[in-house]
Amino acid sequence: MFWSDRVDAPAPAPPLADTVEADLAVIGGGFTGLWAALQALEDQPGLRVVVLEAEQCGFGASSRNGGFCDSSLTHGLANGISHWPDEIETLVRLGRENLAGLEASLERHRIDADYQRCAEIDVAIEPWHLESLAEDIEDFRGLGEDVDLLDAEQMRARVDSPTYLGGFIRRNDMALIDPARLVWGLRSTVEGRGAAVYENTPAHAIKRQNNRIDIRTPSGRVRADHAVMATNAYPGPVRRPRRYTIPVYDHVLMTEPLSAEQMASVGWAEREGLGDVSNMFHYYRLSADDRILWGGYDATYHFNNGIGDSHDQSDKTHSQLAEDFFQTFPQLEGLSFSHRWGGPIGTTTRFTATWGTKFDGQLAWVAGYTGLGVGASRFGARVALDLVYGRQTERTDLKMVRKHPVPFPPEPARWVGVQLTRRAIQRCDRRGGKRGPWLNLLDRFGVGFDS
Repeated sequence: MFWSDRVDAPAPAPPLADTVEADLAVIGGGFTGLWAALQALEDQPGLRVVVLEAEQCGFGASSRNGGFCDSSLTHGLANGISHWPDEIETLVRLGRENLAGLEASLERHRIDADYQRCAEIDVAIEPWHLESLAEDIEDFRGLGEDVDLLDAEQMRARVDSPTYLGGFIRRNDMALIDPARLVWGLRSTVEGRGAAVYENTPAHAIKRQNNRIDIRTPSGRVRADHAVMATNAYPGPVRRPRRYTIPVYDHVLMTEPLSAEQMASVGWAEREGLGDVSNMFHYYRLSADDRILWGGYDATYHFNNGIGDSHDQSDKTHSQLAEDFFQTFPQLEGLSFSHRWGGPIGTTTRFTATWGTKFDGQLAWVAGYTGLGVGASRFGARVALDLVYGRQTERTDLKMVRKHPVPFPPEPARWVGVQLTRRAIQRCDRRGGKRGPWLNLLDRFGVGFDS
């Protein structure tokens, strides 16, 4: 992966090789787990915190994503309105407060993660996209968003592509970040505040013994008063989240750095985050050294929640991504790609995180951010801490937190349903956005499939 392919990557933390005692054990060293550790230590300085990571911190989605750090907790405003219309104002406010809190944490702890506030533009590349963009503008403005529609000329004046027919620009509540440096900064910060981080230490089994949480690893053991499980798309020792989340593979390309002439041919002076409006959409952005990260399009599910290194590379999907890239930017023909990768995103049927508890509340879990977890993971961790410490807060009162999404069916119905939905999404894009009977049925029940 490009983000973690750095000479200044931190040395691996040692694996756990003993029995340790903790006040709080965190299973998973990605964004959620590290934010949980940090916020717990800020709440209670001196707390004995242990973080267990099966690989290296950030191994999963936390270092493979595009670095789009959105304030949305609901996978976008339209999805939030669809599921929680009565709470949407609260959810938008909490999302903004969470992004401001994330920004303040980076400054307070001097975490250099190339964090930059920026605009985001949804780009229309088909005529039906223009209608779709125009439908939601008043909802955004009514909730305090600084948004405008752009015609083709205005859009191409910002970023030049012959495919652009217009755009929807959102100027607030969005940032870009280097995700690997965020992981490394969070790990360093929690270690500096006294947390013990163990890498290459999967949690194989968990039980409650003598009113404490007992976590078994290959070469050690953690006994803790409370625990947070934050494994997201990856299976953890608690099985309950697997009813509500499935791992969906997303794939990404990263170009070589653009020359000054190539940058001039594209424009992109304000370095906005971009994405098109198709159901099978592309997202893209510039890196600090003027590379273009280009990802998305396909969302692949492997039978029986399949996860593994063999799924990270897909010649078919990466070739399609490259073809789409040069259709979007023909002026960059001949530019090569330095990195390609893939990885699993945890998604739910409502596209947002879900929470739960076990062992009479001594353990809390959270999973299922569906591709918008860079910012929302901090909020997810905060809610998990509320739950595990028995705090009734504005956050825990949210319907999004109190009620689980519709579960995915067991196999083989799970795989069949996902494949039917993928094909229906492809047809929808080909038919000018017409949803069709299968997608309309899913919409009726408030469920779906996405990355």
